Amino acid sequence: MRDLYETQRAMRNVRKAAMQRGVIAILDVGTSKIACLVLRFDGPGRMPQVDGIGALAGQSQFRVIGAATTRSRGVRFGEIDAMQETERAIRTAVQAAQKMAEVRVDHVIACFSGANPRSYGLDGAVDVAAGVVTEGDIGRVLASCEVPDFGHDRDVLHAHPVNFALDHRSGMADPRGQVGNRLATDLHLLTVDATAIRNIFFCIKRCDLELAGLASSAYTAGFSTLVEDEQELGAACVDMGGGSTGLSIFWKKHMIYSDAVRMGGDHVTGDISMGLQVPMQVAERIKTFYGGVVATGMDDREKIEIGGDTGDWERDRRTVSRAELIGIMRPRIEEILEEVRARLDAAGFEHLPSQQIVLTGGGSQIPGLDGLAAKILGQQVRLGRPLRVQGLPQAATGPAFSGAVGCALFAAHPQDEWWDFDIPADTYPARSLKRAVKWFKDNW
Repeated sequence: MRDLYETQRAMRNVRKAAMQRGVIAILDVGTSKIACLVLRFDGPGRMPQVDGIGALAGQSQFRVIGAATTRSRGVRFGEIDAMQETERAIRTAVQAAQKMAEVRVDHVIACFSGANPRSYGLDGAVDVAAGVVTEGDIGRVLASCEVPDFGHDRDVLHAHPVNFALDHRSGMADPRGQVGNRLATDLHLLTVDATAIRNIFFCIKRCDLELAGLASSAYTAGFSTLVEDEQELGAACVDMGGGSTGLSIFWKKHMIYSDAVRMGGDHVTGDISMGLQVPMQVAERIKTFYGGVVATGMDDREKIEIGGDTGDWERDRRTVSRAELIGIMRPRIEEILEEVRARLDAAGFEHLPSQQIVLTGGGSQIPGLDGLAAKILGQQVRLGRPLRVQGLPQAATGPAFSGAVGCALFAAHPQDEWWDFDIPADTYPARSLKRAVKWFKDNW
């Protein structure tokens, strides 16, 4: 655990050094595409010293000066499946973005989906020694949280303090400098499969790049698509990617839960491919141009030419009605949304003051999806696009780029996490020291 903590701090230091230089790259490693954004940070003091714990502690201005995407290869369910294929795709995206930016990039912050995320809510409390809360007290109270035995094959990806309480006052964002005797905290811990992180780590290293941070795409997508009120009062972001659908719940401007469904847009394409007996590329084109989830009377009469180049004239001239296409797509989309509903129920989403649900990601662009989602999820549902960011090309402003844009915002002003405070080594829970993550020490 201690090794992991030190590694995350080391990555934060690399990020700060990259920002002092003024240029950093964002890499969204997805199942259907790999996107790269090159950011330039403005101003002489590129890392402004803004004290504060919370969603936007330390604002920093940046501009996108390069952007590129390439078809993802070697990634399944949001996890690297074939190292060399993925390495080639990452190199292609990074080189194209560098060419556009006319600058060389050495440091990247990566976000990824999948990896079987699990959320834990921890709490801890300590007595305030001097009667006034100091930075050291924050470190001690975070160290006092009893870390669950999540297994040696899993790593902590995010550890956010989501609430502080001082004596009887709860809901504090930053208790430093305040007078009190007993400090308590609630911590959200997100763990993922260690192999998934290890593979990304090695893949980026093989591309001659240095990793300056890792984030969950479900978290960064929520960061970029939920407006301030939604993050404050309670909202869920459903990031529908190609290989998996990420889910994050925000409250009081912090992520308090995250999960992933191992199904996405590629599974819908696969159903079309099997149902119509066509290759995946043809199925993807048909889905993109003619897909939907709600059939009307007109859809029976609208014929779609399947096309093909098999040489069999009858087969290549086949047509299918749009109603039939919707009949193939709808059951799979319903299955994904039902699974999302089950995860929201398990997280206790209905207890939040507001229950807004925002659909984003490339898979959310299917016409009629918001209406179907409102029926299945039974809440206020809207489609979300990422925030407008300076210099972002028009082609990268769609829902498919929510994760990448959110990762850029995360790079500019990350939420405070466990490793941003000096946690005294002697107060670490003994059990968590035994679960030290060895590979980090070996390979960093």
